[in-house]
Amino acid sequence: MAVTGLLFIAFVLFHMYGNLKAFAGHDAFDEYAHHLRELGTPVLPYGGFLWINRVALLGALVVHVACAVILWRRAQAARPTAYVVQRNRSSSLSSRTMRWGGITILLFLVWHLLNFTIGKINVTGGATSDPYNLLVDSFSTWWLTVIYLVAMLALGMHLHHGTWSSMQTLGLTNSPRSRAVAKRTGWVVAIVIAGGFALVPLFTLFGVISK
Repeated sequence: MAVTGLLFIAFVLFHMYGNLKAFAGHDAFDEYAHHLRELGTPVLPYGGFLWINRVALLGALVVHVACAVILWRRAQAARPTAYVVQRNRSSSLSSRTMRWGGITILLFLVWHLLNFTIGKINVTGGATSDPYNLLVDSFSTWWLTVIYLVAMLALGMHLHHGTWSSMQTLGLTNSPRSRAVAKRTGWVVAIVIAGGFALVPLFTLFGVISK
């Protein structure tokens, strides 16, 4: 679970960087989207690298979710009788919402793929063939931007605890200093990635990024 989590962190960091290309305008964003489909050519067919990446990420997602279910079942089996009082004094909000945050992210991922990748749904009724214009049309719609921002909040909280948990699992929190570093790393990863993703829909909604 820790290894697949770190893989997803690397992916969303790269994906966030690509999204920020929207600030460079229509041509820069569409050129970036086109370049992704040309990676590996002529060894790979057009778009082949993206499909290899998608299959690998899908496999990692299955492993990640399966591990989460297994760990949850182990925790349930270890404590078949629930605590009478749950104070959660030593746990963070991020750790307590990991399960529901993961479900939220998973549901959002389905819509995100339908919106921009597989189905390419334009909620305004406009064209879907141009990546930049589809992005602007989508995030110019206030309710869609709200859904996206809620998902980014869930992602940030998931990344915050997930980064710490991954580093702990891999034996990188064996001293007070390393634990402090892991906690700071969790905050940095969460703020940079979730905050970076949130910039594009917000600046689009307020008209800074436009057609």
